[in-house]
Amino acid sequence: MQDFDFNVEKHYGVLSAEKGGWKKELNLVSWNGRTPKLDIRDWAPGHEKMGKGLTLSREEAVKLMELLSVALGKEEP
Repeated sequence: MQDFDFNVEKHYGVLSAEKGGWKKELNLVSWNGRTPKLDIRDWAPGHEKMGKGLTLSREEAVKLMELLSVALGKEEP
C-alpha cells in the first residue's frame, strides 16, 4: 500500500454520523502537500482512519452547488 500525507486545514462540519463514531465530514484538506481542496468523506474518531471520499476544487464545488440547487428545486433548470 502506498503512503500518503494529508492535512485537514479547516473543518466545516459534519454531514452525518454513524454508530461507532464515524462521521461524514466536509473539510478543506491538503493531500501530499498539494493545494487544499474541499473534501467529503467518512472519518473515524480522531481522523486516524478514513473511508473513500470525494475532493472538489473551488470551481467544481461552485458547479456542484448550482446543480444541487436545480436538483433540490431551488431554481429552474
